[in-house]
Amino acid sequence: MRPTPVRDGCIARANVDVCFEQRSRASCCWRSIRGLLATLAILAAAGGCTSLRQWCRNGFKVGPNYAPPPAPVSPAWIDSGRDGLTAAAVQDGQWWTTFDDPVLDRLIESARVQNLDLRAAGTRVLVARAQRGVAVGNLFPQSQAALSAYAHGQISQNLGLPLPSQLNVWADGFNASWELDFWGRFRRNIEAANADLAASVEDYGDTLVLLLAEVATRYVELRTYEARLEFARRNVEIQRGSLKLAEDRHATGRATELDVRQARSSLAQTEALIPPLEMGRRRASNQLCILLGTPVTDLAAQLGTSPIPAASVEMAIGLPADLLVRRPDIRRAASQVAAQSARIGVAEADFYPRLAINGFIGYAARDLSDLFESRSFLSFVIPTLQWNVLNYGRILNNVRIEDARLQGAVLEYQQTVLTAGREVEDALIGFVQSQQQAAKLAASVEESQRFVELVIMQFDAGVTDFNRVFNAQSTLVTLQDQLATSRGNIALNLIQAYRAMGGGWESFAAGSITTACPRPVPQVSQQPQGAVVFQN
Repeated sequence: MRPTPVRDGCIARANVDVCFEQRSRASCCWRSIRGLLATLAILAAAGGCTSLRQWCRNGFKVGPNYAPPPAPVSPAWIDSGRDGLTAAAVQDGQWWTTFDDPVLDRLIESARVQNLDLRAAGTRVLVARAQRGVAVGNLFPQSQAALSAYAHGQISQNLGLPLPSQLNVWADGFNASWELDFWGRFRRNIEAANADLAASVEDYGDTLVLLLAEVATRYVELRTYEARLEFARRNVEIQRGSLKLAEDRHATGRATELDVRQARSSLAQTEALIPPLEMGRRRASNQLCILLGTPVTDLAAQLGTSPIPAASVEMAIGLPADLLVRRPDIRRAASQVAAQSARIGVAEADFYPRLAINGFIGYAARDLSDLFESRSFLSFVIPTLQWNVLNYGRILNNVRIEDARLQGAVLEYQQTVLTAGREVEDALIGFVQSQQQAAKLAASVEESQRFVELVIMQFDAGVTDFNRVFNAQSTLVTLQDQLATSRGNIALNLIQAYRAMGGGWESFAAGSITTACPRPVPQVSQQPQGAVVFQN
């Protein structure tokens, strides 16, 4: 039968009433949530460490905002006024090219691509980046799931309950749970994750800086051993000629057996220098292989022969404060301070109540055939409030732990700055003094070579005995070995200066690993500071 208009009107009015009733309930629910949020804001003044004003000023987050710690740096380098050192800004993107050695350039490129320690540092960046993604994900509903369920129940009839003897329930829907970030706990976690990601990128840069310097150092050491070997072998040939001369003179009665014995002793002493130099050259080659990420092999045939790389006589050193933005290890320490500062806010958020919203939307019915009918629609929203009111002792001590760790991170940062300054000063004084030493030794070697020539001529003419020849040749061997070592030290100290200034990694890192995390800019202090106060 067709329903009457009046009945249609009743049905329509009933539907409207139901609609208004549902809207009224939803409005009441959201009014309750807004009232609860207002209550939470009032409760913020009842406990914790952050006032309402600070909470608003911090972007609705408890805990301190990061402030760069003071950095103990000197106003200028000790040797900045010496010849060869200029206060111009450091330009060392590819500092190894100053040696003008194509072999070194190829080794640097190969190590950058193949070194295993550098690749491991790159994987740590990927881990930190994924962890940051996890932290960002916590801003959204923390748990959500699609559910399908079936329940069958056999109910006792002796309970006296108005229920059927058997009960079947079919359900399908979606549930979610969302803890609102009212106090900034999740946002502080994101800040910490951002800083950790920045620290991992700086760790990659620091690893690359050390790698570049280590490859150049081992290469210079290898060339230095080769130069020392060349001097030793040349002196062996000279002393073999002196021994032949002594033996010939002894055969004709113009020299004594003592001269022959002394000549043999001098020759054996010089020959004894060769094995340790060969050993040093091989070890430098072995270390280069490891840096290149290849099995150990003798690189002599691949590298060919070449002199000790000639270092530049001048170097731009800038100012000590430049280290704060140039050295990756200092930037990494600053990022670690920023991460630890954010973790104080995470710990402090436990002082305050947590507001979460749990909800379900879906369908439920006794029969599977009725599951997706409109009458089977089911939904509910359950706001919950959790406040650990009896755990303040533990929460307070957790905050104290994070604060103490922050102070420790600040001290480690300042120690890193001090160590960086010392490393630069050590390299600069070594660079300057090794140049002066090499110049003096070169002049001494030149005079000693002429002295040996003259004394051999006198021995051949019978004017002097072999003892003077022995002393002159021994002095020449020592001076030439020292000259080769000092020339290598010039290059080594220059390499250490570039490493200490954090040079080189930007040339490769920009194309290898990128991050959108901003780097904190540290404040500069002329004197070491004590406890650091962070801005709220």
